[in-house]
Amino acid sequence: MATDTIPAPVKNEDTPRGFAFGLAAYFLWGFLPIYMKAVAHIPALEVLSHRVIWSVPVAGIVLLALGRTGDLKAAIRSPRTLAMAGLTAALISVNWMTYIWAISVGRALDTALGYFINPLFSIFLAAVLLKEKLSAVQLAAIGLVAAAVAILTIDAGGLPWVSLILTVSWGFYAFFRKTLPVGPNQGFFLEVAILSLPCLFYIIYLETSGQGHLMQTGLSDSLLLLVSGLVTAVPLIMYANGAKLLTLSTIAIMQYIAPTMIFLIAVFIFHEPLSLVKLGAFVLIWSALIIYTWSMRRQTRGSRA
Repeated sequence: MATDTIPAPVKNEDTPRGFAFGLAAYFLWGFLPIYMKAVAHIPALEVLSHRVIWSVPVAGIVLLALGRTGDLKAAIRSPRTLAMAGLTAALISVNWMTYIWAISVGRALDTALGYFINPLFSIFLAAVLLKEKLSAVQLAAIGLVAAAVAILTIDAGGLPWVSLILTVSWGFYAFFRKTLPVGPNQGFFLEVAILSLPCLFYIIYLETSGQGHLMQTGLSDSLLLLVSGLVTAVPLIMYANGAKLLTLSTIAIMQYIAPTMIFLIAVFIFHEPLSLVKLGAFVLIWSALIIYTWSMRRQTRGSRA
């Protein structure tokens, strides 16, 4: 049927189903640092490659179970869709690589900071690219985030590049992913399929040269790498489905969940040092998020009145 090959139009509204998908995705991402710490002894590029390769069968099984392979065939025949999927694949690979590396070297707090900044960066993108109007209160919230970044930059003698790379890469990924003209599951399959060829060649090189960790350094390493597809694909597929059924602003608010969990894990489980300057920056960002949330709730109540 023709309806199997035409993606549904993107609706700029919230749905309960989208909220459930989004909530599950962010909770799973909140626990992801624990898995990443378990594979911290494996080079980040190798972990990234396994995440991509083992995500392909997971995403493929989802498409087969849903009977949406016809949509995928239509997407592959569209140069525009392939180009956009290539763009989102590049953005998510940058995000994954930075995140994997940061956790492995004990910088989970920097990743939490990046994902705390990201909601307001998404709102900034919505204002600039989608022409959504921001109130003075919302602009003040974004200003607080800018002040926090400035404080960290001065204290460290340079930009908090880990946090900023995570913020920018995920912010643009979320924006372009929402407008990708294909279903969320098909889009994720396209992304990992595009990335899979270079990742496969890299893994083969590592294994044949004796540098790989799959089936060579013990059962635990092998199992950890093999489940990387589930660890990667499940929350991202949930997020992709939720993003199609939520407004960009709602997605931005829900992003508070994962960085809060990452922050708590970094401080109380990984025991990363939390300086007064960094704590002050977090306080500024938390204040910005509270201000923005309060502003949105006022707008929502006003629209219902």
